Parts: sequence; structure tokens; C-alpha cells
Amino acid sequence: MSSPTLQRLYPGYYDHDRVCPRCAEPLIHVGSAFAAPKRRDTAAWRTLSVLLHAGVRFHKSCCGGPGYRPRTLSEVRERMAYARATGEPFAQALVRRDLP
Repeated sequence: MSSPTLQRLYPGYYDHDRVCPRCAEPLIHVGSAFAAPKRRDTAAWRTLSVLLHAGVRFHKSCCGGPGYRPRTLSEVRERMAYARATGEPFAQALVRRDLP
């Protein structure tokens, strides 16, 4: 969300969802600590897609960055298996640094 000052300067501008100029789908605000993978790194983009669809975002915390996020599909698969085995919510298992 934008700052209240900007909302006062531009009333109505921030009241709607932003859409992709290519496909017209709603954009997802992923957070200010997000760093996009290289364009041709399809595995990294698939990993990112899983994270975003699970609701994981990249917002900064009081201690710095967003915390642990899996970088490979194998790390995602490990956390999916852990979530299924333990009943832990999928989004919570994805941001867990170490699996027991």
C-alpha cells in the first residue's frame, strides 16, 4: 500500500487493483525485499510461482530482509512433503529455514 500522503495528493489513484500490461491479470505486491531471478532461469521462476501462489511474500522485517525463502524446486518439494506429513500449513513450511 502507498503512503497516506500520496493518497491525499492523488485521490482515487490507489483505490483500484493494478493489472499487468501484457495479460491484464491483477499484479501481486511481493514486497520491497524481492529480487527477481534472471529471465532465463525457468526453475527459479517456477519456485517463485509456488511461493507466491502459497501466499509467501518478500517484505522486510525489523531485522533486515524477509527471512528464509527456498531457492530451488528441491527445497520446495522437501517442504511440501514436510507440510503433508506434519499438517503444518504449506506457506509456513515454505519459510522454515531448517526442517526437523
